[in-house]
Amino acid sequence: MTPLGLGDKPVHLSVWAKTDVGRQRSNNEDRFLVADLTPSPHPGNPRIDGEILGPKGYLLAVADGMGGAAAGEIASELATETIVDRLHSTWLRAKRSSIRMLASNLDQAITEANQRIHSKASEDPDLHGMGCTLTAVGILGEDLVFGQVGDSRAYRVRRGKAVQITEDQSLARHLVEEGRISEAEAEEMPGGHLILQALGPRPEVEMEVTFEKARRGDTLVLCTDGLSGVVSAEEISDAVLRSHDPAAVCEDLVELANSRGGPDNVTVVVGRLDGPGLAIPGHFE
Repeated sequence: MTPLGLGDKPVHLSVWAKTDVGRQRSNNEDRFLVADLTPSPHPGNPRIDGEILGPKGYLLAVADGMGGAAAGEIASELATETIVDRLHSTWLRAKRSSIRMLASNLDQAITEANQRIHSKASEDPDLHGMGCTLTAVGILGEDLVFGQVGDSRAYRVRRGKAVQITEDQSLARHLVEEGRISEAEAEEMPGGHLILQALGPRPEVEMEVTFEKARRGDTLVLCTDGLSGVVSAEEISDAVLRSHDPAAVCEDLVELANSRGGPDNVTVVVGRLDGPGLAIPGHFE
């Protein structure tokens, strides 16, 4: 199969992922997903070094579980397993590949994951109310699609600046977008962190979709709120600038979150894109 890129020029991806229980939790309800969609997914492998993207691309994701006892980790595990299984059975078999088709397949996979989590919680009283957030990015050559449910985040670091690509589906963010409160008020709002959507609690869910074009040297950082709640976008940029090695970036960011009390589980997936199949970023991007 011919690698994807601009014409016959390849796109390279280096990935590392790390999850940590933090300093104040007894169990880890976070999960991550690193899946090579060509030719088969391998979600258990946290590291890829400069691999050439194949014609079906790659999927990176983080999920943050919620619910009593072990329910949160069950939800996040179900989500990541279902998504990769669904893509394996549908996306891999598709005769054509485009970023819009990948987005559609990802949406269907997330819908199925939501249904599975909701059904399992409905059948077992001990799992009532369980769910998880889900933030994913599909990488297909120079094309990126971000899927969002909840308040885990995806950042893109380009030319030393981190930009949050996803929007938190939280009460505070919703009120800011409606113009009812300011950004400063959102930071101080009691209960503003409450999420408006998650996989599992309701029978239906709607994935928010964002499309982007990758550029040479872009670094993608996906994280749960155990990181974003205590580490700023500027500090994420600094970690990426200190090292081109995704493993070092992950280690630095997890250590930083834990140095600030580690109030929650923290999970980070870092993917660096390079190669002649990507355009060089312009000065005004």
